[in-house]
Amino acid sequence: MKKNTILFVCCILLGTTLSAQFNERPVLNLQNEDMYPLNWGYFLGFNQYDFKFEYIDDKQDRGNNTDILVGKSLGFNVGLIGELRINNHLDLRFEPGLHYNRRELGFPDFVNSEKDGFREVKSTYLHFPLLLKVSTKRLGNWKPFLTGGVSTSLNLSSNEDSKDDNSSNRFRMKKNTYYYEMGFGIDFYLEYFKFSPSIRGIFAINDELVRDNSPNSPWTGNIDAMKTRGLFVNFTFE
Repeated sequence: MKKNTILFVCCILLGTTLSAQFNERPVLNLQNEDMYPLNWGYFLGFNQYDFKFEYIDDKQDRGNNTDILVGKSLGFNVGLIGELRINNHLDLRFEPGLHYNRRELGFPDFVNSEKDGFREVKSTYLHFPLLLKVSTKRLGNWKPFLTGGVSTSLNLSSNEDSKDDNSSNRFRMKKNTYYYEMGFGIDFYLEYFKFSPSIRGIFAINDELVRDNSPNSPWTGNIDAMKTRGLFVNFTFE
């Protein structure tokens, strides 16, 4: 009950603060914030990672209900921001961060063996995106923006170097992944800092799967490619 009351009060205070930014004639906060050539900050947020599988045999050859099932969960992000001002509407951003997430995989070929047909994939990423931020003209104390770019990540939980594979209950992924990213958000200029909620999608370019030692593995033998897709919701403070 106490947690719900605190959350309710925080939502009211945040809503009141943000609604004040949309006044017809607001008092302008941080008027010189975007004039500096370099800006620094940090972000906190949430993520949801998924996998996109491509198969060697098409679905008609494999029959129905043979896709690998992915159970998604909510993870968290935390990191730093470095921003280089290009002009009034363009900024180059570097946002290194630590991302944690957990996914569950269900393999349909093991309907009678729950242990063999289930794999838990825990991932801890060091994520390094280089993004171009395209902003509109500032409207009072808020400014919408689009962002996009490329990134790479180092998966600290990949198991890539392990000699054990799925036959020993060990799911393996490559350490390095490369992505492109796209998103949008709004800068809110508050009295003492700039607050920016944003939503961004990430899409892996390379195949991340380390296949089992046997080419006929029931876990990885029919997978042509496995690529991460994800959604980030970040709250930035500058």
